[in-house]
Amino acid sequence: MTEGRTQRSDSVSPLRYAASKVPEATVYFWITKVLTTGMGEVLSDYLATKLGSALAVGLSFAALVISLVVQFRVRRYIAGVYWVAVVMVSVFGTMAADVLHSGLGVPYAVSTAGYAIALAIIFAMWYRMERTLSIHSVRTPRREAFYWAAVLATFALGTAAGDLTSQTLGMGALNSAILFAVVIAVPAVAHGRFGMNSILAFWFAYIVTRPLGASLADWMAYGHGGLGWGQGPVTLGWALAIAGFVVFLGVSRTDVVQPATTPVA
Repeated sequence: MTEGRTQRSDSVSPLRYAASKVPEATVYFWITKVLTTGMGEVLSDYLATKLGSALAVGLSFAALVISLVVQFRVRRYIAGVYWVAVVMVSVFGTMAADVLHSGLGVPYAVSTAGYAIALAIIFAMWYRMERTLSIHSVRTPRREAFYWAAVLATFALGTAAGDLTSQTLGMGALNSAILFAVVIAVPAVAHGRFGMNSILAFWFAYIVTRPLGASLADWMAYGHGGLGWGQGPVTLGWALAIAGFVVFLGVSRTDVVQPATTPVA
């Protein structure tokens, strides 16, 4: 599904980008997004196992900050820069959700609700200040800041929701993946057949990609009902798949949002 454009002018900020700083929501976008969620899930666990939780969280946060600084400094969408930032959001977002549960003992049901509230607050502030939540409108630094805050919240929310179904509810990784595969079809069908608002459909699907990808990666990496391929091989395999799609997108530029010459709905 593609996500709707906005009618509002960008004159609210003296600094504007030539076009949206985020990619068009093509089929390649959704595939790459799911891959980043799964890779981030398993890589987060791998780093925590090898380095310890404290060091892993510190290093992933530093890498996240660096990747976002680079993303904010470029003046246009660059596939490699953008998707590296998404991967680091995925890794840190996973750790943020896991630390609340394993470190502080917060139940997944509580953290899921908490992250949902945090995301709702971000959306409310974003819409109140910009009057749009469209990814096609991300042409000013302030809108880009709201966008990445929302992305980080969706990753943490999706991680907690995936762990809630697979662990707390006892569904396991594969059944959770099947559940979220069905759920992610809801906004696509609702948008295509019943006229669901395109921006709402986009963010609905965006949130669900996180538990979908994470559940699939967990099923591949771990035993006890999964394939048991291991954290390292699964991380490497998914990383290579991401790299392949990012190279393709960088060369083909099929996901570049073209600047609108006239306002469109």
